[in-house]
Amino acid sequence: MSTTMEPLSVNEVARETMSCMEVWGGNRSTWSDFVVPGLDLWVYSQPYGAGDMGGDVYYLSSCASGRVTRMLLADVSGHGAEAAPLGGALRNIMRKNVNYIDQSRVVESLNTEFEAASSVGRFATAIVSTYFSPTRELSVCTAGHPPPLIYRAASRQWEPLEGGNMDLRNMPLGIMGSQKFASTKLKLATGDILLGYSDALFESVNVDGSMLRADGLAVIANSLDVTQPDVFVQQLLQRIRDMNPDNLISDDATVTIARANEQGVAFKDNVLAPFRFLRWLFGR
Repeated sequence: MSTTMEPLSVNEVARETMSCMEVWGGNRSTWSDFVVPGLDLWVYSQPYGAGDMGGDVYYLSSCASGRVTRMLLADVSGHGAEAAPLGGALRNIMRKNVNYIDQSRVVESLNTEFEAASSVGRFATAIVSTYFSPTRELSVCTAGHPPPLIYRAASRQWEPLEGGNMDLRNMPLGIMGSQKFASTKLKLATGDILLGYSDALFESVNVDGSMLRADGLAVIANSLDVTQPDVFVQQLLQRIRDMNPDNLISDDATVTIARANEQGVAFKDNVLAPFRFLRWLFGR
């Protein structure tokens, strides 16, 4: 069932939006790293069958003069070349709706438009997160997606966010156009890390044949050195492969890492950001 969103007036849209720029996005094979105000970021993605494109979608944008960073990791039902067109469509939908200030409106718009773009029975799980650098606050919404892992530098421990279960408050994108989405908010200290991953990791199996799930991934993560996240990701994936030869070969596999750093937004940009918004608002 689809719902049609009532169009907003120009002034209503302006009050709800900000200016965002895509830093990186797609559903192709990649191993990339970036630095934005407040965060060091790494994205690893390998489509099914060593293909170039798949159904895992990653997206990173910088908004409000760098004060806001928005991140998406999504997993379209299916995998590889078969899921690639719908993955590309989801990336474009994210680009279209990323400017909303309220993260819940971003996810609701993603859901409504993805439902319209996908065929019957197709859906996508997703993690949508927004980081506000001045307050170091991270808002995380999981839409039917395996829970990310959170690493706290103070305790030097990884654990699943929200206890390691699927967030039953939120269904996947494309299931029901009118649903609302809940988010979890947390503060990041320097060195804290959020790790997102697609279900290829979650559904991998341990040496005893049991599914790893988030708790099992946290156990592996806690056995690895996290000081070099690029090395950490490769070691995490290799440990999973070593557990069972079928792990990570039957689906697209993606890992994203966001580590809090001490780099803030330039003082000038922090001061001028509200004036730039007002200039944009009244200049429309």
